[in-house]
Amino acid sequence: MSAARPPRPTNRGETTTKVLVAGIGNIFLGDDGFGPAVVRQLPPHPEPTVRMTDYGIRGMHLAYDLLDDWDALVLIDALPDRGAPGRVEVFRADHANEPFTGLDAHAMDPEAVFSMVRTLGGTVPPTVVVGCQIVSVAERIGLTAPVEAALAPAATAVASVVADLLERQEV
Repeated sequence: MSAARPPRPTNRGETTTKVLVAGIGNIFLGDDGFGPAVVRQLPPHPEPTVRMTDYGIRGMHLAYDLLDDWDALVLIDALPDRGAPGRVEVFRADHANEPFTGLDAHAMDPEAVFSMVRTLGGTVPPTVVVGCQIVSVAERIGLTAPVEAALAPAATAVASVVADLLERQEV
């Protein structure tokens, strides 16, 4: 018989042991493919409780995976252009009160994924977003130059966030 796992961390200093790193976005819509591109830059994590996955546009897949007992989620995604294309931003997602908006199994809308997890009886773990302000989501394969230049800094940011989570630091 296995020992019961402690509850997910809620306060600074509590243990985080299982981290899901999820790259999301559509590689056929230019800069929207930022999340998958960053995941491809990341080396395998030495800690077996850290899983890095390119979910692309598979929102339903991510929702079902979030039903597992994750302590934290690191979501890598394209962000709207707010005047600084290529700028990498790291922030805590607030998804506690999002209404269910429906879920397209072949699209990726984080709010809808989080709503689906709750609808299925799960709990969305504390979530940190590592994102990049984009230039264009026009139909094309490949990132624009400013977003391409942000891949290495974003990969470094993801590694730092994961290390902080594993070292019992709330981000």
